Amino acid sequence: MKHFSLIALQILFLYFLYKSGTFVASFFHLPVPGSIVGMLILFLLLQFKLLQAKWVSEGANWLLSYLSLLFVPATVGIIDYLPFFASKGILTIFIVIISTFLVMMTAGLLTQYFARKQEKVTRTGEREVSR
Repeated sequence: MKHFSLIALQILFLYFLYKSGTFVASFFHLPVPGSIVGMLILFLLLQFKLLQAKWVSEGANWLLSYLSLLFVPATVGIIDYLPFFASKGILTIFIVIISTFLVMMTAGLLTQYFARKQEKVTRTGEREVSR
């Protein structure tokens, strides 16, 4: 029961951050969704060590384990737009394939870039230590 309460409390805190982000986005008329602002608040809290990751990790992991279920309503919502997909279906499939390829390519290139950069830093640090 204690474990369940801990997860529920962490999820409640994450929800509070989401609502805070929504408030900030609407108050300042930001062109960014409140959920993104909430994630930015969470990121800043973690970066400035005002919040430890272990304080929200179990709740976040629980939410992530059910993430695929959260996409079901969006997928079911496509049914409302069946006429659009019937007339533009091939074009939509083409756009999805191209955008997926571009995202995968960009992620791969950025990963390689940062891996090489980290490798250079590691090598440079090893040379300085061995001198």
